[in-house]
Amino acid sequence: MMKSVTSKIRRLATALPCTLFALVPLLAVPGAAADAPKVGFVYVSPIGDAGWTYQHEQGRRALEKDLGIKTTAVEGVAEGADAERVMRDLANQGHTLIFATSFGYLEPALRVAADFPALKIEHAGGYKTAANLNTYNARFYEGRYLAGLLAGKSSRSGVAGYVAGFPLPEVVQGINAFTLGMRAVNPKARVVVIWLNAWYDPPREREAALTLINQGADVLTNHSGSPAVPQAAEEKGVKLIAYTSDMRRFAPTAQLAAVTHHWGGYYTRVTQAVGAGRWQPQPVWGGLKDGMVQLTAVHPSVDKRTRALLEQRRHDIVQGRFQPFSGRLVDNEGQVRQASGAMSDPAIATMNWFVDGVQGKLSK
Repeated sequence: MMKSVTSKIRRLATALPCTLFALVPLLAVPGAAADAPKVGFVYVSPIGDAGWTYQHEQGRRALEKDLGIKTTAVEGVAEGADAERVMRDLANQGHTLIFATSFGYLEPALRVAADFPALKIEHAGGYKTAANLNTYNARFYEGRYLAGLLAGKSSRSGVAGYVAGFPLPEVVQGINAFTLGMRAVNPKARVVVIWLNAWYDPPREREAALTLINQGADVLTNHSGSPAVPQAAEEKGVKLIAYTSDMRRFAPTAQLAAVTHHWGGYYTRVTQAVGAGRWQPQPVWGGLKDGMVQLTAVHPSVDKRTRALLEQRRHDIVQGRFQPFSGRLVDNEGQVRQASGAMSDPAIATMNWFVDGVQGKLSK
């Protein structure tokens, strides 16, 4: 279903000019429902009550509320042939804008875009564009760095467990940023990674979480699609920094905070741009500054000094005074990857190595 990670990283490296990720300044225009395109969303997993797809669903609902329109959502669509079939069906039904919200939808989306030139497709996390296909993503690693600071301040064992989906650059960025944040306050901290090779598999997510706890992790985080990791943290009495959604309903005691995704504003602006004829395939990479990613729901037990540290570092990132991947960076095999300065966007976007402090390899 997925080609090798190495080949994806190589193609991504050649596809990304240094200026690729400037956030598109989509100005608000009066949103009349009559002028809006017919919009469809394709989701890789069930919507559920939390997680990656749930956050995109919240964005879809915000779009509907903002513009007073109805949209279409198809959930639980596997990457590959199923995704292509669903997107073709949406196009044949008259949809003129489709948000394809999973990494593995890219190649199917490109094929559909080629056959429906009047259709506009927005693909989440991709590395290729076309005349009528754009890509968008968020700098999740910025929120992950803040989460690492909190983990470092909260862990007694100095060991955090990280349940991860696929070894793609976006996931690696998050693991590395989390580790750098954790080691900024505890230089001896370790982050242990277990790969799922799946985005959504609750039983295996739970199994991985329990394994990490048995290996000494007293803080968990994840890059996977269900509440299984938060539930395991709550059950076993360890701490959690949730991802994608606020998971307090599943881990009211365990959750220290959540790195959350927010798509509504972007979906509204893109839909307005398509309706006004202003849409362009200019890739977008938003972050803390743009509100696409946030550290939310900080637990009342987190002390004032830690809260102040989190807010100061968040402010520094938003103001451009700090970049998580800056300074001397050494990988977990002892190789110097960066001597000084701040890492470029293309280098971040193609990251395929682990920083010192990560216990794991870029494979299952």
